[in-house]
This record gives sequence, C-alpha cells and structure tokens, in this order.
Amino acid sequence: MDMDSPLDLRAVFEVIDSAEVITFRFVTIPHRLLFDARHNEMEGPLLRLVPRAASREERLKTIKQMRPRFRLPEKISSVWWPKHVHSLVDFGAWDRILRRIGSLGYPQIADRAADVFREMEFKERVEVYNAITGAGYHDLWVRAC
Repeated sequence: MDMDSPLDLRAVFEVIDSAEVITFRFVTIPHRLLFDARHNEMEGPLLRLVPRAASREERLKTIKQMRPRFRLPEKISSVWWPKHVHSLVDFGAWDRILRRIGSLGYPQIADRAADVFREMEFKERVEVYNAITGAGYHDLWVRAC
C-alpha cells in the first residue's frame, strides 16, 4: 500500500504553499487533516483532525462552526495522501505545512501541530490493529473447511 502509490510532491507542495483551506485524505484513517491558513488579528490559522464529511456542504458547515469569524472559503483544496501518516514527515510535506504556518506569523501553532500529528499516528495504529484483528472489518471471502 505505502510503496505502490505515486505522489506528485511538487503539486502537493504547491497546494500547501498557496491554498487557503486544505484537507488531507488518508488511506489508513477515515479522518481528515484540515489546514485553514486564514487568519486575522484575533485568530490564527487552524490545523486540526476532523471527521470525514459526507458532502462539500457538510464540510463547509463544519468549517463555519469552527471558524465563525471568517467567511466561507470559496474553495477547499483536497490532497489524497495514499501513504502512511508518518510519510508526511518522510516526504517533507509536514515540514512544509509547519513552514507555511510559521510564514503566516504563528510559530506557536507548531506545538498544537505536534499534538495533531501524534493524534493522527495514534488513530492510524488503532486502525491497523483493528484491521489485523478484524474489529469493524468484514471478510471478503471465507475459506471453506
């Protein structure tokens, strides 16, 4: 799974460097990493793990609830990350996110980012464990005895 999926890192980095609101979709966890780069004098950028949304409208509603001081974003960029969570670090995407946050003038959010990353890794470990043990998963086929 992690070795077979190609990534266009240049395109991913362009999105990280320029998009107003980004969601990262992972192959190993159902949650999304939401990065909202919008900020003002009262509120900094947002980096948070959020549940999967059933529709664009549901995602916009969630963003509005979390960020009531901001208008709804015109566009939400989405990055499909077909690798394990830790590969964000290995491929430089996580550092790119942290640099973008720092460039906006909010280096203190890096502490919160570390918590978010640990949460993603924990959720991934739980999901892998559940897949191995079958908790919440169904067999595609059953071997006849």
